Formats: sequence, structure tokens, C-alpha cells
Amino acid sequence: MARVRRSAPELFQAALDGDRSALARLLSMIERGDDEAREIGRLAYPLSGAGYTVGLTGAPGAGKSTLTSAVIAHLRRLELEIAVLAIDPSSPFTGGAILGDRVRMQDHATDPGVFIRSMATRGHLGGLSLATPEAVRALDAIGRRWILVETVGVGQVEVEVAGKADTTIVVVNPGWGDSVQANKAGLMEIADIFVINKADRAGADETQRDLMQLLDLSDLSHDEWRAPLVHTVGTTGDGVEQLWPTVLEHREHAETTGLLTERRTFRLREELREIVAQRLGRRARQICTGERWDELTEDVVARTTDPWTAADEMLAGLACTRHSCVTGRARPHARRCARASSRWVR
Repeated sequence: MARVRRSAPELFQAALDGDRSALARLLSMIERGDDEAREIGRLAYPLSGAGYTVGLTGAPGAGKSTLTSAVIAHLRRLELEIAVLAIDPSSPFTGGAILGDRVRMQDHATDPGVFIRSMATRGHLGGLSLATPEAVRALDAIGRRWILVETVGVGQVEVEVAGKADTTIVVVNPGWGDSVQANKAGLMEIADIFVINKADRAGADETQRDLMQLLDLSDLSHDEWRAPLVHTVGTTGDGVEQLWPTVLEHREHAETTGLLTERRTFRLREELREIVAQRLGRRARQICTGERWDELTEDVVARTTDPWTAADEMLAGLACTRHSCVTGRARPHARRCARASSRWVR
């Protein structure tokens, strides 16, 4: 007997009722990014806002997944229910992803209080997946009050997690670099908490010294948050009991100073801008086809018109949904729309 495919609202309600398979299918819809994803976003948004997102980022091999697993174990001892989004890189050649983070967290796979979802970047840069914000919102809406987001192994300038998380943990290792490396702009500037993982190895004290020099050079007022340094050993869980109270301390600071509201406001503003940009991009791909597009391309190649004028005429399709305008069959109308659209597209 064929399985009946449930709609997005039905899956959302089932996820609210505790159906983990429904939640997994919801996140798959969100990753696809089609109309169902937009419908899920509309359902989830009014119910979200109570969850708290903790991002873990760092260079490849820093031990983020192992540390995340240790944090999960600690939170479960505190009887907290959590969700984890583990982002893995997609191959630029095949498009595939191993999704190996789940392997390192498999000890928690059968725990009903833990929901782990691996997501591929699918070519998106910045350390996260494009679907990460909507996935976090869905997990928040169904009642997960603590959401951990582990990024791919990142470089110096892949700092997108700072704009998606309420608290950002940067994980480094002994021997990761010298004091010059510590002072480079980018990844080191986004940390709310520094974790020196694999602290049982030689060089942990030197790494702490370099990071403290970095913090001493930063321009912080007396009431601003100074990123603390925590030593951990992810394989044994050592130091996690000190790390989590530090996360709670940062949350209290962010809530009392208004930093949390400021970050979430900025996040929503940027998300709105991304949604508009994505929809404009999709619309642009739709209008950059067909007979009128071919005619304008030929005019540009023949140098009878310039690319900017041709682009203005095609952009009329973004401001007007009239078929005659998009296809160019009513050229005076299309040119009026082009003049109007060029004013707000600039």
C-alpha cells in the first residue's frame, strides 16, 4: 500500500505533537527551498522566539563535532532537551556530502531528548547552509529551547555563524598558530567564548597567551563582554562543565544589556534582505529567457544598444507582471516600466 504524502501543515502539526519523522521531513522540505518551505516558515514564525541558539565554529580538525557530542551529554545530564544542526561541506566536484558529523554524535542518536540533523552546504560559503535560519526557526517552533549549530571547518573569513547564533563559540587547538595569526581579522573577532580544545596536548598555555594578547588589543569598554577562554578535552568531556556555565553567563549578559535583542533584530533584517534578494534573483532568471531576451542580447552584441539600457528594459519584468511587458510585445509599456524599475533597482 502506497504511503500517503502529508502536506506541510500536517507535518508541522505532527512535529508539534512530537513526531520525529515528521520533523525530519519538514527539515527536508526546508532544505529544498520550494513553496512548501515558505509555508513552513509562515507556520513556524509565530511560534518561534523562545529558543536560544549556540554556534560552534572553528578550523577543520579543531574537534567541533567531538566537543558538541560532549556538550550534548552534559546537557542531557541536566535533563535539557536539545536540537543539533551539524553542517557538513558539499563536494565542489560531485555535489555530495559525507555528513560525517552524525557519526561522531551517534551515541545520542537514540536519545528521545536529542534531535540531530546533518545539513550539507550545497555550495554555499560562510560555513553554514542556506536553509540554516529556517531550520533553526522550525526547531524553535516545535519547542526545542536549546539549539546547537555546528559549522563546517571554516577559514579566517567564514563567519556567517556569528549572524545566526545568539552565542558564538570559536574552537581552537594548541599549535593552531602564533600571535600574528591570533590577531588576524575575521574568525577571531566573532567569538563570544574561546574554547581551547584538545587542551591535554602541549602548547595549550601558549595558545591561551596568544588569545589573551588578542583580547588585550581589542577596544572594549568596561561594561562590554570580554570573551573568556575555556580549556576542554572533547574526547573525555573535561572542561565542558566549565564551558556551559560560561554560555549561560553570556546569555544573561546579552539579555540584560540588550545585546540579544540587537542581534536578533539585525538577524531578522538580514534574513528579510536575503529573502527579497533570492526572490528577485529567481524572478530575474525567469525574465532572462525567451524571445525578448534574445533580441536584446543581439542588440547588445551588434552594439545598437548598451548593456545598461538593455538591462533596464529587462528589469521592467521585475516591476510588472503583465505578460506583454515581460515578453516585450508592448514596447512603449515595457519602456515605461523599465524607467520606473530602474529607480528602485539602483
